[in-house]
Amino acid sequence: MLIIVVGVNHRTAPVQVREKLSFSGHSLGDALIRLNAAPAIEGCVILSTCNRTEIYAATREMDEGLSAVRDFLARKSGADISEIKNYTYAHTLYDTIRHLFRVTAGLDSMILGETQILGQVRDAYQAACRHGTTNRVLNVLFQQALTVGKRVRTETGIDRNAVSISYAAVELARQYIGDLTGRSVLVIGAGKMSELTARHLVANGVSGVIVSNRSYQRAVDLAAQFDGRAVRFDRLFDYMASADIVISCTAASHYVVRYSDMAAVMAGRPGGKLMMIDIAVPRDIDPACGNLPGVTLYDVDALQHVVDQNLAQRKQAAVTGEAIIEEELDQFMQWLGTQFVVPTIAALKQWGEEIKQNELRRALNRLGEISDHDRKVVASLANSIVNQLLHVPISRLKAYALTPEGHLYTEILQNLFDLEVAGQERKTGCDPASAAAGR
Repeated sequence: MLIIVVGVNHRTAPVQVREKLSFSGHSLGDALIRLNAAPAIEGCVILSTCNRTEIYAATREMDEGLSAVRDFLARKSGADISEIKNYTYAHTLYDTIRHLFRVTAGLDSMILGETQILGQVRDAYQAACRHGTTNRVLNVLFQQALTVGKRVRTETGIDRNAVSISYAAVELARQYIGDLTGRSVLVIGAGKMSELTARHLVANGVSGVIVSNRSYQRAVDLAAQFDGRAVRFDRLFDYMASADIVISCTAASHYVVRYSDMAAVMAGRPGGKLMMIDIAVPRDIDPACGNLPGVTLYDVDALQHVVDQNLAQRKQAAVTGEAIIEEELDQFMQWLGTQFVVPTIAALKQWGEEIKQNELRRALNRLGEISDHDRKVVASLANSIVNQLLHVPISRLKAYALTPEGHLYTEILQNLFDLEVAGQERKTGCDPASAAAGR
């Protein structure tokens, strides 16, 4: 049994190619069933996100399996095979397992250590389970991959430090103010960056959101997302006096918040700290405002410095994560190495059992009337002989299974003993409900 992956991601293909190869909803289920029906494919899982589409498949013939998946992607995209090869990457067995573990741990993501991919891998596996396209090896592989993803995050903390400007603002706010529960924020501007920052702040406990924008309707729309309040731009400073945090990100070409305005605000402010975060380029807030008593001002460069520091920490955590992946990879490969010999071992034991039963029956008939005790002695002797005869070949086969020649030794043993080996059960062990728990 070989495990392969063929995929595209943000590094190998532009978005206009990736979107042609994306799967979702009904198209995902139909795709799983169609691909699984290909003669060379014995199981498949399709992972499709905005940044990647990857098809993991079980096959007995590597070249045939890779061709089947590439043909499938070519039909999906309307491209020819040569074009598909230009944009896709492919891994087999050992490298496939390592790749999936790295993907699930967030080490192959555009944003190093991001957490969303863990849920996306779980969803992909659950979809394959629902449509009956997994087999025993894929089940164990994806369950362990989810466990690996959680372990890397738990042991390295790779996802704990902000690596986006919007979340870095939240991190600085926590450092400066402390617990954000019940705090209020005034958001100046209603663009995407303002929305993201406000969303992160609310997720971390901020409860009062006030939005001000030159377009009042856009302020209303953004405030509604957080059960907040919109205020007209000309009343901006009336509400600044009661805010704990000010976030500003407009498209203005001049200062929106001037020193004189802030001096007046702080003069009438009852006390306490005011944190101001200027994400705009050009800047919205006069840098001199940071010199006012009680005001702490961060601009986008300060936020980027936090991001750079945190990214460096994530990269260091990734080194530890890679070591964890190699450890888990070795464990999985040891398990996998023994799995493809399991049917052969079962057939060999059955072969020995049939010979034992036939010869035991013949011997007992020839012995005639003997006591139950003697019958048990003879049966025990027969069991012992068969077990000892089979012990060495079975032990050696398990050991050879962990080597590149494992398949060859398995076939030799099958031929030597003229064994009829049944295929493995294709749809066993699929447990989507507990997928995240690992095996």
